[in-house]
Amino acid sequence: MRTVRTAPHPDTGGAGGHSRILGIGGYRPRQVVRNAELCEAIDSTEEWIETRSGIRERRFASADETLHSMAVAAAAKALAGAGVDPMRIDLVVLASMSQLDQTPPLSVRVAHTLGARAAAAIDLSAACAGFCHALALASDAVRAGSARRVLVIGAERMTDIVERTDRGSAFLFADGAGAVVVGAADAPGIGPVVRRADGAYSEALRMTAPWGDSTGVRPWMRMDGRRIFRWAMDEVAPAAAEAVRAAGVTPDGLGAFVPHQANLRIIDLMAERLGLGSRTAIARDVVRMGNTSAASIPLALETLLAEGQAAGGDTALLVGFGAGLNYAAQVVVLP
Repeated sequence: MRTVRTAPHPDTGGAGGHSRILGIGGYRPRQVVRNAELCEAIDSTEEWIETRSGIRERRFASADETLHSMAVAAAAKALAGAGVDPMRIDLVVLASMSQLDQTPPLSVRVAHTLGARAAAAIDLSAACAGFCHALALASDAVRAGSARRVLVIGAERMTDIVERTDRGSAFLFADGAGAVVVGAADAPGIGPVVRRADGAYSEALRMTAPWGDSTGVRPWMRMDGRRIFRWAMDEVAPAAAEAVRAAGVTPDGLGAFVPHQANLRIIDLMAERLGLGSRTAIARDVVRMGNTSAASIPLALETLLAEGQAAGGDTALLVGFGAGLNYAAQVVVLP
């Protein structure tokens, strides 16, 4: 197995004081929604949608495919893939920007349903960067010795917070869940995280009003796609390169590049700026799944492995970025 460099840490995390991903799982809703089905509601064309985003289809959750049920399904697959019993999970970290019920934490309900009765559980809100932030927290917990095994989940029902008639965002966002199990390892398997938040761009992706606003008007998400695109190129692409250097690898040594699946143009331009060659598999799950926010990276990872585009032992650069605006990036070894 290849290794990546990690930051200095106390050697108290069990097997060698390092961390790695042990298993990956995902859940994709049953309903496939193609571009043609959206065009009438947003006064658009199939060609316009695909040219602008690269998306051809996405998945919308049905009423019975709740955030809870999707998160449980993805987590169960990750646990099975890792060969870890839920009772051996010490911590559950769940990232989501579309959880409408603020309490109780969704992570607590998910842990209970899975049978992870010995686990602590917390929710994390960092929008589309949530999964990478949660993965960094999990890695730190394992390496510090405060947890042996951590379940990290990204779960979204973006269709609950995106207005179906909004021409600027309705064609982009979709639903799904992805999860990984992080555990102790003898060699580094999760590199240092490179992360930052920039509130100067906070209006570029926001809700129109708080939940429970006294006017009774339902809030929806609004996005300035052009501003986010420029920010991603100017700020996130260099941060991705920094994460590669921090891990002690080189771009031509990466087995896979798995950025947040926001937009195919952003993905391809980032890959170009990083100087990635033909040996690096580039995740383009956005074409079939749309933008699933915190779920997009684990879902894309699962696809790359399932389709044989990447293999266990490969190094993969993960880059999450979104509302805030904020980003997090790290290099990992695939299970």
